[in-house]
Amino acid sequence: MIRTKDGQLYTGITTDIQRRWQEHSSGKGGARYFRARKPESLCLIEQYPDRSSASKREAEIKKMPKITKEALVLNYQPNLEVLSLTESLLIEPNPYDKA
Repeated sequence: MIRTKDGQLYTGITTDIQRRWQEHSSGKGGARYFRARKPESLCLIEQYPDRSSASKREAEIKKMPKITKEALVLNYQPNLEVLSLTESLLIEPNPYDKA
């Protein structure tokens, strides 16, 4: 799950989190959702053994009200493997964004 700069939450699935983050952040190949919004942080990662179970969970999360999604993010406890992966996804300032 990705939090956008305007506070919204985006849910999607991928087999390569680093690649997908770069696509969303750069605007090249990312979700259409990020054409109007900029990603701010990766706030929830769940791992599943296959695409089918990941897609089912994605659909389940997308149906949740925002307050429930926020509770998921608040209670999220990443494991060490996820923490090491997300360290490389730290957001670097985009030189083209004007503050």
